[in-house]
Amino acid sequence: MRHPLARILTAVLAVGLTTAAATDASRSGGGDNPRTQLAIIAPAAPGGGWDTFGREAQQALMTNGIVNAVRVRNVPGAAGTIGLTQFVQLAGRTDSLLVTGGVMVGGVILQDSDATLEDTTPIARLADDYNVLVVPADSPYQTLEEFLAAWREHPGMAIAGGSLGSIDHLLTGMLAEAAGIDPAHLNYIAYSGGGEVVRSMISGSAVGAISGANDFDAQIEAGELRALGVSSATPVEELSTPTFIEQGVDVSMSNWRGLVAPPDIPDEVRDELIAIIAEMRETEEWRDTLERNNWTDEFMAGDEFARFLDAEIATTEDIIRELGQ
Repeated sequence: MRHPLARILTAVLAVGLTTAAATDASRSGGGDNPRTQLAIIAPAAPGGGWDTFGREAQQALMTNGIVNAVRVRNVPGAAGTIGLTQFVQLAGRTDSLLVTGGVMVGGVILQDSDATLEDTTPIARLADDYNVLVVPADSPYQTLEEFLAAWREHPGMAIAGGSLGSIDHLLTGMLAEAAGIDPAHLNYIAYSGGGEVVRSMISGSAVGAISGANDFDAQIEAGELRALGVSSATPVEELSTPTFIEQGVDVSMSNWRGLVAPPDIPDEVRDELIAIIAEMRETEEWRDTLERNNWTDEFMAGDEFARFLDAEIATTEDIIRELGQ
């Protein structure tokens, strides 16, 4: 028989080892297998585009058993840079992903953020959506050509859109330049969300507005707003409005959305996260998400996504410089 003291020492040692293992697991995000649990950080308030993206991903991952448990946490503010700043401090964590997109690229530059997307580990770009130029239904401008002609004549026309550095802002500058207007002289009115942009149109506070197609759908359908052009490089089947390029204006830009992981994660964890998101993309739930939100499937992962990010950052820096920001 074992001595009682030996049994007690064995039990104490086992408890100590279990506690240490649990502590290590919590520090590393539950171990090296992200299929156990994931935290998706949406760097925006509930109800916005990034929040919707994160929660749609959560649903697809859990419904199909790709990840056992997924939670979404909102960290809003400053075009996503507050969430990004917190996120890069999770270096080495294996259980976290950050929703990102084109808005954050501009936000990092304009906010002079210490944290950048170059500090993260690129996982995948998943979806694009596109912006639409609209005018009120009673606007005298029936076509894109008429609108641009009036804009050239009156460069101070008020154009509404999202926050400074957003896709709305950058695209407005690109359209102005294509129309022969100095982008530095724009009268761009920045709002915090699509709802405010819509209200600026309905109230007549702005002559035109640029924002995501989904922001304007209901008002276009109700006949309150008129769409003049879409920012896609090619026609979008779900949208009846012609692209700028189809109308002879060589301007296109997408509001892409994707996911990045914290810095300094092991290569095998990065590969597993890419595999998880690739599996999610193939699910019926994700295909339904794309259709419901008028998002276009644009998948690229890992190194390819990293190269895309580098190009996006360089292009955005050029545009913002031209805008005089």
